[in-house]
Amino acid sequence: MNLGLLLFIPYRAMEARVFAGLAAAGFDDFTPAQARVFQRIGPDGTRLTELAEQAQITKQSAGFLVDQLERAGYVERVPDPADARARLVRIAARGAAAIPVAAAIVAEVEAEWTEHLGQRGVTQLRQALTRLREITDPYQ
Repeated sequence: MNLGLLLFIPYRAMEARVFAGLAAAGFDDFTPAQARVFQRIGPDGTRLTELAEQAQITKQSAGFLVDQLERAGYVERVPDPADARARLVRIAARGAAAIPVAAAIVAEVEAEWTEHLGQRGVTQLRQALTRLREITDPYQ
């Protein structure tokens, strides 16, 4: 298997666990496509164009996903204090409530991976992936 696929398989396994856990906690109206946009919202909010660029989707697709997230109460649109003509997408109360649920599941999965690979193996993996991010993630 190529490295991309070897990276993708564990990611998808973690993603599936997170979404199952979110659904069990009552957040059953949240999709992976929406999560790709939601994960990129900054602490003070982010413009839709930036979300689209970072998620590598069109502005129209990002707008559609943000509309869905807004209707479900995960995000809200607010005026941008730096530009009265622009709006920011900000995490709303329901979104803020989902974050610790997802974070706990991620921590659980990482603990299982650490048990399987050992602390040294996980440390080496994290270091290698962090270095790889330097050349693969323009939004770091």
